[in-house]
Amino acid sequence: MMGLADLFGRIPRILLFVAVALIQVALIAMMVVDRARVLRDGADVTLATRPVDPRDFLRGDYVVLNYDISSLPAGALKDTPASGKGSVVYVKLAPKDGVYAAVSVHGEPVAVADNEKLIRGHVGYGTNCGVGGRSFCDMLQLKYGIERYFVPEGEGREIEKARNQGKVTVVAAVTPAGRAAIKRLLVDGQPVYDEPLY
Repeated sequence: MMGLADLFGRIPRILLFVAVALIQVALIAMMVVDRARVLRDGADVTLATRPVDPRDFLRGDYVVLNYDISSLPAGALKDTPASGKGSVVYVKLAPKDGVYAAVSVHGEPVAVADNEKLIRGHVGYGTNCGVGGRSFCDMLQLKYGIERYFVPEGEGREIEKARNQGKVTVVAAVTPAGRAAIKRLLVDGQPVYDEPLY
């Protein structure tokens, strides 16, 4: 029986390089298509930001975004078993005063009314309470994967100033499964940046 090394030894090197390149391109394309699907199919949810640094050497200027829904009481999850840091939770959101606000936090997806949405988050802090430190605490720090927004170079500082003055809101696309992506950044209710699908 021919070994794996023998099999690869019989394939010309150029074909192996082409195969590896095609796999890498396919993986990148899958990530782009996945994000575009969230932006296209997700329901718009406007979120209020809070004051929180604005440079990533590989990707450029960005604005750090912290939301009113980033720090929430655990509610019914308090003292229930948690799988540790990064535990997945679902936050039920409902419109209130022009933005979506948290209604409750759940360990599993729950049914929502027509005007409510469910957003999936990961617990950054708040899963180390109770006996053995493996239960949800009374307060949870959550991340939704929408905490950074990249902007053209040199424009991050102005947006951060507006954010610190409470003038920045975000329109996020949220799928029925709770996945979120930033669709639009608003300053004083006016769109400043729109995220293209591709």
